[in-house]
Amino acid sequence: MPRRTATMLASTLMLIALLCAGVLIPVPYAEMSPGPTVNTLGNHQGEPVLQISGRKTYPTDGHLNMTTVRVTSVDFRMNLVEAVYGWLSRDSKVVPHDTLYPKGTTEEQSSQQNAEEFSQSQESAKVAALKQLDVPVKSWVIVSTVVKDSPAEGRLHAGDVIKAVDGHAVKQPSDVATFVTKHKAGQKVVFTVVPAKDQAAAEKAHKTATTTQDVAITTAASDDSGPKRAIVGISAGTDHTFPFSIDIKLADVGGPSAGLMFALGIYDKLTPGSLTGGKFVAGTGTIDDNGTVGPIGGVDMKTVGAHDKGAQYFLTPADNCAEAAADKPSGLTLVKVKTIKDALGALKDIRGGNTAALPKCTAKG
Repeated sequence: MPRRTATMLASTLMLIALLCAGVLIPVPYAEMSPGPTVNTLGNHQGEPVLQISGRKTYPTDGHLNMTTVRVTSVDFRMNLVEAVYGWLSRDSKVVPHDTLYPKGTTEEQSSQQNAEEFSQSQESAKVAALKQLDVPVKSWVIVSTVVKDSPAEGRLHAGDVIKAVDGHAVKQPSDVATFVTKHKAGQKVVFTVVPAKDQAAAEKAHKTATTTQDVAITTAASDDSGPKRAIVGISAGTDHTFPFSIDIKLADVGGPSAGLMFALGIYDKLTPGSLTGGKFVAGTGTIDDNGTVGPIGGVDMKTVGAHDKGAQYFLTPADNCAEAAADKPSGLTLVKVKTIKDALGALKDIRGGNTAALPKCTAKG
């Protein structure tokens, strides 16, 4: 065989082998890309995203779009060719798999966590919006989740209202850990709770639950790498009773990052006039009961999705500003917000045409 022909054949075979390796060999990466954006003031799958009854609402216009990121699943194994394509694409981002899914995370666990965070973000959005309107909201601390095979399993249940720990009144979720960790592993801690079923019955009857019971639990040692803490295996959260009904209807979405936009949508529907002045505003950010806006992941993918949908302005958590500004889509104004009050002030400037006054994101934050 002539040397030139042999060289070409060897090169071709080597190229085929490399392509096969690129397709067959998995790499430890996952991919993020822009997901759907939904107008919180509009409809989704044929019904209003925000449904409010028992309180007067007002017409709205414009857009207050929440944004999402589409990510590959826990079990998806990316190959080298897909990773290279993702690295070269502007509309996707390749990140280490463990960044999105810590080792040992299952698809079921990931879905459950996303659902829980989404549910909590809705509750906090309602509280933050109503606080801005000086509408009173009743709150209490609950058992949010119970860890499987933990000391609390079968003793406490999700939705139980935690009134006290060892006789000390519980006023906020962090109190629970404070009181439990005063013990050593193996010691008993006593929870005074209103069982979830009694709380649900009282709420349905528009009454205050008064039936409590004491539950003694033997603590275990945490699996921290440092000093061991006493734990019982629960996470504490907050539940609320609202003076009227606010339902958020949005399927196939998870995580906490829509909180800010839900809060603004609720506020807009409960107040006369238009928050946006007819403009297309999108955004992202977690929100807590006090209206503080927190950072989220994948902000650069969300700005791309918002821009492609037609957004003119993007409400950006202050801690995400530098990342968002580093690769800002042309024509999209990034507005820095730290609280719901900041967002309301920015919307006032937007609808009034006073865009020079907007606190804009820069590469420095």
